[in-house]
Amino acid sequence: MNKFLKEFKDRGYFYQCTNENELSGLLNKDKIKGYIGFDCTAESLHVGSLLQIMCLRLLQKHGHKPIVLLGGGTTRIGDPSGKDKTRKILTELEIDRNIKSIQKILKKYLDNNNPKTKPIFVNNHSWLKGLNYISFLREIGKHFTINKMLTFESVKTRLDREQSLSYMEFNYMILQAYDFLELNLKENCSLQIGGSDQWGNIVNGTELIKRHSSKQVYGLTTPLITLASGAKMGKTETGAVWLDSKLLSPYEYWQFWRNIDDKDVIKFLKMFTDLTIEEIDQIKNNDINQLKIKLANETTSMLHGQKAAQNSEQAAKEAFSGTSLGSNLPSIKVKSKDINDNVTIIDLVIISKLEKSRSEIRRLIKGNAIKLDDKIVSNEKLIITNELFLKGYLKLSVGKKRHIKIELN
Repeated sequence: MNKFLKEFKDRGYFYQCTNENELSGLLNKDKIKGYIGFDCTAESLHVGSLLQIMCLRLLQKHGHKPIVLLGGGTTRIGDPSGKDKTRKILTELEIDRNIKSIQKILKKYLDNNNPKTKPIFVNNHSWLKGLNYISFLREIGKHFTINKMLTFESVKTRLDREQSLSYMEFNYMILQAYDFLELNLKENCSLQIGGSDQWGNIVNGTELIKRHSSKQVYGLTTPLITLASGAKMGKTETGAVWLDSKLLSPYEYWQFWRNIDDKDVIKFLKMFTDLTIEEIDQIKNNDINQLKIKLANETTSMLHGQKAAQNSEQAAKEAFSGTSLGSNLPSIKVKSKDINDNVTIIDLVIISKLEKSRSEIRRLIKGNAIKLDDKIVSNEKLIITNELFLKGYLKLSVGKKRHIKIELN
């Protein structure tokens, strides 16, 4: 088996592949270009996109050239895959801003120095914006049948649930197939990688290219990743785990990985770090908490740098021991005039964004799970006064692992 595909499988990335034996033979013979597309519906990607990013890193590691498609065109429509309703339509300004922000994040993960494997960034708006509708239908639309399009999961699920699917969204799969065709023609791209929910769209692309240009190209998909709890990767009770430090601090990112369920640690070391499979096999029986710290340090270093990972580990130790707060713990500032004896402990937790639900905060208080300066809060009606900020700040803890420094302005 080809070395890239073998490692792809060993790390748990593999779900489905078109013509796997042929693809393996091609990869053994040539260095290829492969692409992954990212819609730009937010100013940052979150860890739900991290598996795809790791696939791009793996392509580079094995000497292949990744193409990153930023969907400036398709984002204007919205991918119906896995969605219950039509996405919010963004303005062109919002999409352009998101593209620039996401590209900065992706450049942190990819090697931009080696000219042989340096990533190519493309925006599909550059070729979609000028399409002539009649010409597009004649040249591309003729290769698609409504019968087959209705069988794809992204369409079928919405129709089975009797949820509306706009004609705009229905066209998404054709445009994604057209993206693959464009990249094949312009960049000689021969592989598309995507999540398992993209299988139908990817197969559409391989078949379109075969019909249009008589060329053989390939599709490769990754499994849907969920946490041991069953939650979708990238989402937590307190919100998305963003890859942009403006939306989620390095410490909070570190904590996400440190608090992963025991059952997920080895799997995630394989998926989301550069440790070799052999290195992971050697340490897999080590103390589980040390393995979690290793996972948190490796993933945080990759995104935010080694110094940020070290600072986050130190801040976690200090917060857990209660010795001091240091400068690395996440912090928020509140104005003294806003406190003014009008803020309760429940309000303070909501302001901190450690919890959103008032009923959940009350339940945590009853369970002695909320602390101020390491002292248990038992009264849900406790009023926060300026006098409590003796040192200029308060340390708020929710459970054993979530801490924040609240500074008084």
